[in-house]
Amino acid sequence: MNKRLSLILTRFSLLLGLACFAPITSALSTDKDQDIEIESNSAMLDDIKNISIYTGNVTVDQGSMRITGNKMTVYYHENNDLERIVVEGQPAKFRQLPDNSSVYDEAESLVIEFHQFENLIILIDKAFVNQAGTLLTGDRIEYDTVASRIKADRTRTTIQTGQGAGSEKQDNRVKVIIPKKKTDNSGTAPDK
Repeated sequence: MNKRLSLILTRFSLLLGLACFAPITSALSTDKDQDIEIESNSAMLDDIKNISIYTGNVTVDQGSMRITGNKMTVYYHENNDLERIVVEGQPAKFRQLPDNSSVYDEAESLVIEFHQFENLIILIDKAFVNQAGTLLTGDRIEYDTVASRIKADRTRTTIQTGQGAGSEKQDNRVKVIIPKKKTDNSGTAPDK
């Protein structure tokens, strides 16, 4: 029984890897030093498949970071190293406060994947990112946490028109909105 408890505690501590997945900017530097709290309606650990599954109103909190969804699956390698985390929701949401900011960075999609070894966050299906007022939407948004590189893609969907009247193809385009810099009363941008 002590070995099983040790394995469970090891797997929970591996969730600390979540702190390594800063969103589109650098996360609050103290987040990684905070406890991780996971709440859900149920939790299941499968030693054979090397996964942990949390279902029903899942929330993960660590410092300023919060992840919410309907289901979170944590995949481990055979040596108990964290492989990836998949959060599903309607939508799944991620928010975190960057250093030197009072505004949270936010991301949401139907599926959020955290790939530890690839240093990659993937937002899949109805993806949306809000970083200090800069908005990015697309069907799939990938963020390389080491290279600070974002890649957004669209998909082509087919919409049925009328009763058997054929179909219409529609592009779901990537959209970026960059807010205008605020100016002072003289009409010039303030000094930084």
